[in-house]
Amino acid sequence: MSSSHTVTVSMDVEAGQKNKDKKGISQDLILAYKTLGVVFGGLVTSPLYVYPSMNLTNPTEEDYLGIYSIMFWTLTLIGVVKYICIALNADDHGEGGTFAMYSLLCQHANIGILPSKKIYTEEENLISNQPVVAGRPGRLRRFIESSIIARRLLLLTAILGMCMLIGDGILTPAISVLSAIDGLRGPFPSVSKPAVEGLSAAILVGLFLLQKYGTSKVSFMFSPIMAAWTFATPVIGVYSIWRYYPGIFKAMSPHYIVRFFMTNQTRGWQLLGGTVLCITGAEAMFADLGHFSKRSIQIAFMSSIYPSLVLTYAGQTAYLINNVDDFSDGFYKFVPRPVYWPMFIIATLAAIVASQSLISATFSVIKQSVVLDYFPRVKVVHTSKDKEGEVYSPETNYMLMLLCVGVILGFGDGKDIGNAFGVVVILVMLITTILLTLVMLIIWGTHVVLVALYLVPFLLLEATYVSAVCTKILRGGWVPFAVSVALAAVMFGWYYGRQRKTEYEVANKVTLERLGELLSGPGVRRVPGLCFFYSNRQDGGWLTPVLAHYIRNMRSLHEVTVFLTLRYLLVAKVDGKDRVQAVRRLGPAGVYGCTIQYGYADAIDFEEDDIAGQVVGALRERVVDGEEEGERVEAARAAGVVHVRGKMRFHVGKDTRLFDRVLLGFYELLHGACRSALPALGIPLQQRVEIGMLYKA
Repeated sequence: MSSSHTVTVSMDVEAGQKNKDKKGISQDLILAYKTLGVVFGGLVTSPLYVYPSMNLTNPTEEDYLGIYSIMFWTLTLIGVVKYICIALNADDHGEGGTFAMYSLLCQHANIGILPSKKIYTEEENLISNQPVVAGRPGRLRRFIESSIIARRLLLLTAILGMCMLIGDGILTPAISVLSAIDGLRGPFPSVSKPAVEGLSAAILVGLFLLQKYGTSKVSFMFSPIMAAWTFATPVIGVYSIWRYYPGIFKAMSPHYIVRFFMTNQTRGWQLLGGTVLCITGAEAMFADLGHFSKRSIQIAFMSSIYPSLVLTYAGQTAYLINNVDDFSDGFYKFVPRPVYWPMFIIATLAAIVASQSLISATFSVIKQSVVLDYFPRVKVVHTSKDKEGEVYSPETNYMLMLLCVGVILGFGDGKDIGNAFGVVVILVMLITTILLTLVMLIIWGTHVVLVALYLVPFLLLEATYVSAVCTKILRGGWVPFAVSVALAAVMFGWYYGRQRKTEYEVANKVTLERLGELLSGPGVRRVPGLCFFYSNRQDGGWLTPVLAHYIRNMRSLHEVTVFLTLRYLLVAKVDGKDRVQAVRRLGPAGVYGCTIQYGYADAIDFEEDDIAGQVVGALRERVVDGEEEGERVEAARAAGVVHVRGKMRFHVGKDTRLFDRVLLGFYELLHGACRSALPALGIPLQQRVEIGMLYKA
């Protein structure tokens, strides 16, 4: 009987695991389908503008074979080996991108400049926010930890990568839509360039207005379009190969690359600025990771995107070998006349979808930066109750829209935008390579030989591309640099102000002993009522300098004062019974501390009675000792509830040194324009009190 029961239980467990695996596979396949509409748009529509962006002069058959060989190996090495096989594993709680890797490094080594905001998982206890440092530190980690210059360079590298990705989010929609709409000028030569630009700008405005509905809804609507494009272009490619040049795949041999550079030399090196566009949007595979999953992205890329690009570029090249001067319109010319208009419609719709991949990636990196406190606070809306990484930022969305339309109307010529595009694409990839190398050495503990096998080839490949695209800086390539410098200035100004603020708070923190002294001072009274004193400190530091400022000026503290910290968890919703945590008595009578937890799908607009009731209930259940103390807490609540927030600003005086006057003045400008660090809690205005405090710069 016992043996039979054991077998039955084992069979049930095995069946349950199979069902779970089947569910996981089906979910990955559904997500893989959705990725077509978000992640891969920029990458799979690159055939629209790669050949038109090249400054070819009297190209020959050997030139085209060499160019195709370069594109094939770029897609294989960077797309498959670097991103699909390696980079997707370097996520931070499911988030990807350069800033996610920087956050990951900060958690595993003491290399962060600012104490980052810890994003707690569901299983973690409420412990102090210290980096997770395990094992004996290697020489590289010890060097970075001990060198403030190295740490600042690392932060600057991560910031630059994020800024370049946002630049990518500006240029991808512009070049994709403009290249697709330009197809109107083939059958209708009378259509002017300004008309193409105006129509492209109008389409992009419509796309940005759709963003508020969320990535899932957008991707579900866009994925059929992208699937049609992904499978239609390689079919045309196969037809073109069969008709024009069946031996095109011999160009997969790397010796065609060698022959190309031996023949063209400097001109061949300059043409790399065009071939690099074949890998545009690959960074979105990593940056959009929070919107989907690693397996879904890998399945979609290897089963459809990669084969589609290889066949489409092969077909384009086969056509151009027989029509060597048609490269300026290298996509539409290779489309057979009978399917020209269907392909024009699909291409236009696919270009719109292509814009989505980098728009979603931009939302992700902005959200990461805001959470880590490296970017001014903007509104971030979670548009899915099931996927934490699916976010939308209204301010970011409309700023991107204005910049995209500005690029189209300002440049107009897709070739000039392509020059700018190449700079962004390869610099983001080079930064990813550097950060990924640090992840391998510091976190994964990869053997130095294996790291070298990764670093050396990719560093050589991407550095060569960088040297080629930098020649185009004066011909449009300055645009992403200008955007990146502006964004980096905003981030550095915010970072510097936050660093100075943190230093001041640490140096002037209110200890429990100091709190006792303040309360026992002459004229300080404990007034009736219940006060909630808010803090956004995630390290348990409830008692910030604004508390001392409050007591000294108000000469009072409520009879029952609770210091609240709001903590963001990496879960959708926090159950009501788990909302209030880490409740404890802080020392003086009637002074308590606690943490309120919330998930990414929680609406942080608790009713006043709800938050007061939950906190008071938690106090009575876990802390209050005796009936007398419990009655005092209830009496304080009955006497009235007030919610106090501190608002700390820098006082930049004439005696402040010039460097601080400029940077802290800029920080104050950003601080005044950005959103509050503490979300609105649905508390009546008459119960809210803000206490201002000036820090001397």
